[in-house]
Amino acid sequence: MTTGHTEKPRTRTRARIQFAGWTALTALALGIVAFLIWTQLVMPADRAEAQAVFDNPAVTVTDTADSVVIAPAENPSNAGLVFIPGAKVDPYAYLATLSGTVEETGMTVVITKPVLNLAFFDQRPLDAFTAAAPDVTTWFVGGHSLGGVRACMYTLDTEVAGLVLFGSYCAAAVDDDLPVLSISGSEDGLSTPAKIEDSADLLPAGTTFVEIEGANHASFGAYGDQPGDGEATISPAESEQAITEALSTFTALRFMQSE
Repeated sequence: MTTGHTEKPRTRTRARIQFAGWTALTALALGIVAFLIWTQLVMPADRAEAQAVFDNPAVTVTDTADSVVIAPAENPSNAGLVFIPGAKVDPYAYLATLSGTVEETGMTVVITKPVLNLAFFDQRPLDAFTAAAPDVTTWFVGGHSLGGVRACMYTLDTEVAGLVLFGSYCAAAVDDDLPVLSISGSEDGLSTPAKIEDSADLLPAGTTFVEIEGANHASFGAYGDQPGDGEATISPAESEQAITEALSTFTALRFMQSE
């Protein structure tokens, strides 16, 4: 009789533990699925802006498994830029932003397709992307927002010609000999002017800082409004032109110095 009474509480306890375990596993699985779905809900590229680049006879656009490559249609230089998108931003959103520099300088731009659309999850080496343009001999790295933070990491273990930041900053100090261009927007509500200034000491003393008056965080790509951002007071065409001027000047000068 005593044995029977003892077994029932043990059985109930075991059942509760099993139920709690299955509940926890189910919640974990659902959380993982929800996260994976969230990572795929990207901010899409403006189709008209992207199509205009495809239709531009001065450049070519090539889609690969790992990247989107913008190259000059004629007379390419030996310089290239690996560019990393911001978190959950369609890589094609940067075609309009970067194609002007390709057209003006002859450099090739490789826009990466980050794992899960988040740069921090992408641990592939730089040569996974430079392989898309084997004729390029001088490489810059850069990125927008979270993509810029990831680009900073590439400079720690890879020899590159320079670093380009769009509405972004580094999380750790960068080699003081590395040429760096930091382009920011006066109306950026995410990488605010204050955040850019507060992190400036992590960049080399010779860093070129360019603040585009009237640009916000989304001004660095053609993907529409972004939650938490400020309001841009200049047009996309104006911000694209300002970015092209700053980036073309920076990369052309540094490329000539590396030759």
